[in-house]
Amino acid sequence: MSSQRVVRMAELEIDPDQLQRYLALLAEEIEASVALEDGVLSLNAVSIKESPHKIRIIEVYADQDAYVTHLQTPHFLKYKNETSGMVTSLVLVDVDPVIMRGKP
Repeated sequence: MSSQRVVRMAELEIDPDQLQRYLALLAEEIEASVALEDGVLSLNAVSIKESPHKIRIIEVYADQDAYVTHLQTPHFLKYKNETSGMVTSLVLVDVDPVIMRGKP
């Protein structure tokens, strides 16, 4: 497989009545992914100010193998299963990074 980084944006809409529970599960999943998976370089979640139930997640993986591995981890599968009834819309967008910088 290619060693090229995989960058995606997940555009989610969450049932507003279940938003707080969803955010707790999302935080748990992101923390575990970054801590336990070397191939997960960053996961950043934001919400739209006027519509807090609209969540955007920017995901950066070392490569395609790291992304595929991530989808099979127990913490991701727990998140996916427990939030399935909360997510009313999900669009995954493959993106090309233009400029991405951060501090360690």
